[in-house]
Amino acid sequence: MNIKKLCMGAMALSMITGAALAGTATGTSALDDPAKMSPFFSDAGMKTLRSEKDFKTAWTAMKPAEQKAVLKDCGDATINKSHANFCAMAKKMGG
Repeated sequence: MNIKKLCMGAMALSMITGAALAGTATGTSALDDPAKMSPFFSDAGMKTLRSEKDFKTAWTAMKPAEQKAVLKDCGDATINKSHANFCAMAKKMGG
């Protein structure tokens, strides 16, 4: 009975660890950080972009390294699919 519990516990731990490692292997996009992205949107759901003028203000407030990370993420076809409007505007700002 104890061996069965021990084996089940070990298996559960390995499954949890595997899922955690899989999550970190894929990484996260700078575009998925609400704290960084909210200045670019006019709604809480972050679906409606601000005007080009307001977008530019938010863009210039970002550190150059953050801008570079955003543009890099926008260059990824998979990430760009889910953030197409934002990426189009960011590329316009970032050159």
